[in-house]
Amino acid sequence: MSLPPDEHPPGLVLDARLHLLDRQVLDVDGVPVCTVDDLEVHGVDGSDLPDGSQTAVVTSLLSGAVLATRVFGGRPPSSRLHRIRWTHVADVGTTVALGVHGDSLDVTWTERWIRDRVIGRLPGGRHDPG
Repeated sequence: MSLPPDEHPPGLVLDARLHLLDRQVLDVDGVPVCTVDDLEVHGVDGSDLPDGSQTAVVTSLLSGAVLATRVFGGRPPSSRLHRIRWTHVADVGTTVALGVHGDSLDVTWTERWIRDRVIGRLPGGRHDPG
């Protein structure tokens, strides 16, 4: 008796918990951007809730303030999570590497705001340490 052929869907097959969740995300220059807190997943046909009969596809990496929900339970509102489109992901390894600059992503707005409005106003705050 022969086994049926193992049919793999086209593309990269990942274990979300093992390869994506809680991984550091680096931009194209190797600068840390965020960590992956959750994933946005759709079915191959674009449906929001893929059933077990079709392959699930990661459409976005989600990052945001999820510490309180991890401690107390629940789920953060969708509006509090920042999305990084899967098309920006260049490589998945020990870290998740992006093919874009981190400054172009919404997920880094708090760091840019603090840099421009707080640190930049301190004496020597605009000095480039490099």
